[in-house]
Amino acid sequence: MNEQLKAEKIINKMLENDRFTKWLGIEILEIKPGYSKLKMKIRNEMMNGFGTCHGGVTFSLADSALAFASNNYGRISVALETGIAFPAPVYENDELFAEAIEESKGNSVGIYSVIVKNGAGTKVGVFRGTVYRTKKEFSI
Repeated sequence: MNEQLKAEKIINKMLENDRFTKWLGIEILEIKPGYSKLKMKIRNEMMNGFGTCHGGVTFSLADSALAFASNNYGRISVALETGIAFPAPVYENDELFAEAIEESKGNSVGIYSVIVKNGAGTKVGVFRGTVYRTKKEFSI
């Protein structure tokens, strides 16, 4: 099986049990080995007391992009460290797009950058994640 087909099968397997990603309404736009691009729409219940989207929602979208990009080689990867900056606010009905790009993939550690933009192309999240690549393989 080629790497692209393997990546797609792994992500489909991950999604079967990922109730949180489904609840957020995240859609997968593109998957490639070490890469993912996701989309979601901001709903009313995601808003905070200041009339903007709660930062945890933007973080969760970026974290899901990290998970899909870092796990699609076949070895189960888990986050070691993550962080996010919020350069612009997010509002109700905004569509967000998260693009995760692999910066480094070693035998046991991977480093990823995730940029989250709104529909106008404004950066609303700049996320960096480091994962531990376990030796356990996905069964697909």
